[in-house]
Amino acid sequence: MTQPDLPELEVPELASEPATASPYGSLDPATLRHPDSMKWTFYPEDVLPLWVADMDFPVAPAIVEALQERLTRGLGYGQMLGDARLIAALQDKLAGYGLTDLPREGFSFIPGVVPGIYAAVAALSTPGEPVLTMTPIYYPFHQAITTQGRRVAAAPLREPQESGGRWQIDWDALEAAAPGCRLLLLCHPHNPSGRVWDKEELERLRDFVLRHDLQVMSDELHADLRLSDVPFESFAADPRVRSRTVTLTGPAKAYNTAGLGIGVMVGHDPELVKRVRGAAGGLMGHPSTLSVTAWRAALEGAGPWLRETVAYLRGNRDVMAAFVEARLPWARFSPPEATYLGWLDLRGHSRAAEMQQFLLDEARVAVQGGPLFAPGEEGTRYQGCVRVNFATSRPILIEALERMTAALEREAPAPV
Repeated sequence: MTQPDLPELEVPELASEPATASPYGSLDPATLRHPDSMKWTFYPEDVLPLWVADMDFPVAPAIVEALQERLTRGLGYGQMLGDARLIAALQDKLAGYGLTDLPREGFSFIPGVVPGIYAAVAALSTPGEPVLTMTPIYYPFHQAITTQGRRVAAAPLREPQESGGRWQIDWDALEAAAPGCRLLLLCHPHNPSGRVWDKEELERLRDFVLRHDLQVMSDELHADLRLSDVPFESFAADPRVRSRTVTLTGPAKAYNTAGLGIGVMVGHDPELVKRVRGAAGGLMGHPSTLSVTAWRAALEGAGPWLRETVAYLRGNRDVMAAFVEARLPWARFSPPEATYLGWLDLRGHSRAAEMQQFLLDEARVAVQGGPLFAPGEEGTRYQGCVRVNFATSRPILIEALERMTAALEREAPAPV
């Protein structure tokens, strides 16, 4: 697969980068399409998959070596109450995000972040109640609410075209949605917008939580995938909200280990963590010994790999932004500040009502449709938007963008 010549892009040094400039630049679709990959085998072979949120990049050598070494020993039950080395490494890491003085009893390991979202809804709300969250939102958020008999109290974010080119919290919408709620489901960094809530926003959000006496589940899974040098601050870094907050995180996104399910819920109030974890009882299960090994190795030895990966993702984001500006000037794209997921607004196209299927059929590119990221009728607000996973090689990404552009231009003239 050759990389197209894009002389009109504002970042030609990225667009013209040879495939060998990074080990990620030469990823082969035939190799990526192995039978164990849902991402690459769900659709036919001629489809480029930019949908489900895992990266195409190889796992960090430090993780692979640790797993191979672990397989030389027995695979009986691991430290079911929490691996001491992993807890110590996480305490150090999370302290850098402002979660200082986390007690050992405030850690509860789970099979992944999504089960933790469901457990938080089950433990901290009751059937029929509204649960507050900001839309568009990673779809397990609203699914965890509705499938457990609660109601989504949606506070739509202010979209970039309304707020200076950047997604913003709509404070009026948040206030309007808050009555009757006891729980806020927060996504920080936010998926799918890619926003990293800044200090001013976090401070105002904490004031809001205290004023409305809310408990908070903060999903901070993408904190290590920040595409700028701005430091990350956890929601519960402020002692005022620590006793009412459970924070969820894991290695799946940053270290590309989604197939080794593990996550953790942490909090300064061990009783709150115990309450949330207990809501799932024996239904949740526990992480495997290999997932513990992988996460420990990631924290102890995969830092250089992560820095290189984030730098490559930043380049891909910038290429995608430049491509959209040059070739799809009628579309809207606010470059994400974190994650490897870009929200592309194609609502100005004549096929907006069926955009996800249109791109699959006509461009042979698989993306996720905007309506998935809000419940019910609320989802129609995002009809014509798509979430694009740019965690692949630059040549694959650009070919996908070229296919999408050709299909959009072929079907109807681009809007002015």
